[in-house]
Amino acid sequence: MHVFGDRVNRAIVSNASSLVGTQLVTSGLGFLFWLVAARWFSPAAVGFAAAAISAMTLLGTFGMLGLGTLLMGELPRRRHLRGPLITTSLIAAGAVAACLGLVFAVLAPHLSREFLPLLAGVQATTLFTLGVGLAAISLVLDSVVIGLLRGHLQLGRNAVFALAKLGALLAVGRWFGDSMGLAILMTWVLGNFLSLAVIGGLLLRDTSGAEYRPQLRLLRGLAGPALAHHLLNLAIQFPGLALPVLVTVILSTRMNAAFYVAWNVLAFLFVVPTALTNVLYAVGSASPTAPTQKMRFTLLMSLLLSLLASGLIVAGADPVLRLFGHSYAQQATWTLRILALGVFPMIIKTHFIAICRIHRRLLAGGLLLLVGALAELLAAGLGAIHGGLSGLALGWVAAVCLEAVIMAPAVYRGSLPAQLVRTAFQPAIAGATGETTW
Repeated sequence: MHVFGDRVNRAIVSNASSLVGTQLVTSGLGFLFWLVAARWFSPAAVGFAAAAISAMTLLGTFGMLGLGTLLMGELPRRRHLRGPLITTSLIAAGAVAACLGLVFAVLAPHLSREFLPLLAGVQATTLFTLGVGLAAISLVLDSVVIGLLRGHLQLGRNAVFALAKLGALLAVGRWFGDSMGLAILMTWVLGNFLSLAVIGGLLLRDTSGAEYRPQLRLLRGLAGPALAHHLLNLAIQFPGLALPVLVTVILSTRMNAAFYVAWNVLAFLFVVPTALTNVLYAVGSASPTAPTQKMRFTLLMSLLLSLLASGLIVAGADPVLRLFGHSYAQQATWTLRILALGVFPMIIKTHFIAICRIHRRLLAGGLLLLVGALAELLAAGLGAIHGGLSGLALGWVAAVCLEAVIMAPAVYRGSLPAQLVRTAFQPAIAGATGETTW
């Protein structure tokens, strides 16, 4: 048992390190990307691009249909069908997401004038639609390589993505700069395309094309579990991706530029608990009792590293934001400091999510998280109306803290010895969601 525990710890740390490395690379290079954009484009252009990219990623998450997270658990159990499952899922997610992107590009400008650049021409609409489809494909692929316990490929793809979009911005930003920020959006889509091409080539290098031939019939039996994962994924991703859109609609693109920069700096805080619990789920897909023995390990690691990171962000908020410009620091310094407090309730929330996935309690967990997501957006929106960006940050943190209070008993029971989990965990979540069965 001791040897097994050490092996699980090494698997968690190794693959979590790949995820942390991925986030550090993408956040660090993303920091440079938005720094260059802030220097070369107006705040209004940066704010529009940030809102469009957030909408693009959100719609890509909708288009995933839960296939990415589903494959993280299914691939270890279906080794002989890995290739067709991966290819079919990528095609399905990309097609659905592209359709959603087209609908958004046509309708959004009629709901808010801030999105009018999406209808500036056929090229702008096509660019956004393509970006949404590629976003869904990349999100599924990132989950696939974690399910294969080949996290270094995710690190590689995201590194290529970050470098390619930054290089494209440096190369063409000044030449094709415009007041609407479409050039920023173009470099983002181009970077995503190049990263998918590189990693797709690496995956195919050691196998024949026949092994990855798509088979749509494989998805029929997985529709139910995929939709359950989809509900959970939407509940998790929706607040973070919708907040920049919410700021754009309620306040302005200029205010969203400052908020989005602060939100991206904040990404450094969330990387540790998210990475640890994602790998906890992947490790536990084959043996649900193993991760419950490691829950206290990931909780402690998340807390210690988050304390260090949050302290650095609170202390360095003003000088970091001043790198982007005086207006960014003036508008978002206290917003960033307030948002940094949200990492501690997020530790509880990410572990609750891992428990739901490991024990396949997706529906009840997803419904609870969806209610929490709506509460986050409602509280943030009311805060923005009455207190601007700082009010939005206070509202969001308050909502996340409330979620953590509700989810904490389930996380505590999930960290108990394996033989107690089954009897202690189910009543806790069932009581929180009003369900008696999962």
